[in-house]
Amino acid sequence: MPQIFRPSLTLFIKLVFFGALLALVVLVVAWRMSIEPRPAIETAVRQPVPFSHKHHVGDDGLDCRYCHSTVETSRFAGLPPTSTCLTCHSQLFRNAPVLAPVFASLQQEQPLAWTRVHDLPDFVYFDHSIHVAKGVGCTTCHGPVDRMPLTWRVAPLTMQWCLECHRAPEKFIRPRERVFDTTWQPGEDQIAQGKKLVAAYHIRTGQLTDCSICHR
Repeated sequence: MPQIFRPSLTLFIKLVFFGALLALVVLVVAWRMSIEPRPAIETAVRQPVPFSHKHHVGDDGLDCRYCHSTVETSRFAGLPPTSTCLTCHSQLFRNAPVLAPVFASLQQEQPLAWTRVHDLPDFVYFDHSIHVAKGVGCTTCHGPVDRMPLTWRVAPLTMQWCLECHRAPEKFIRPRERVFDTTWQPGEDQIAQGKKLVAAYHIRTGQLTDCSICHR
């Protein structure tokens, strides 16, 4: 059978094919690198102001809801407006250089651009208010924030990590009045008490692993 294509043309076609494949790989890698990475576990995240939960929560005893005011009523816990910071800092440490961005925010009428520490993918639905209402404490997901000079992530936030709680919520839930207590620790009878709370809070364990719970 006579050869249809010259050897040089066959080589050219192969080079074009592999070149296109290589270009596709490079584009995919570049796209992946352009996505802002999720903050690493136990790595403090840079913020416009080095806010210390250890100082404000651990030392001064501020309640989580003082700054995260919508955590009980909304999907989002909320971030404090500059006016909340100035409740104290209009008088305290007002000339400290570290607080300059706070006063610049006030003068320019622009909110501080805080960086998310816990940032779930867009295809995951998460509601703070329902978790709080069902006895999931802040430290269960956010870790011991009262001991963090700068905030970092302690949980992997993977699907498997979420399912661990959804499959056995009795291991994690606590009395509602202790949800914002950063010193709470589960007791030796956590499973027994947790099962009572599951019943008392009407948690439908049979539905917690349905796909539509987190993916809507």
